[in-house]
Amino acid sequence: MPDAKIYGPKLEDVETKRQFVKEVTDAMEKAYKFPKQAYVVTIFENLPENVSVGGVLRIDKKPV
Repeated sequence: MPDAKIYGPKLEDVETKRQFVKEVTDAMEKAYKFPKQAYVVTIFENLPENVSVGGVLRIDKKPV
């Protein structure tokens, strides 16, 4: 069973999450040709103080 793990910032709106996982599932169904029930999508929401890029926490990174 194909499994997608999505890591990113918190999505505040549940309706946005519903649409997002539907679109990810649709894309996997198109690629793999299995029925929708075969796919698992898990969203991992990370706060900016828990993520670093290049050794710098996202909360400390200056906007570009």
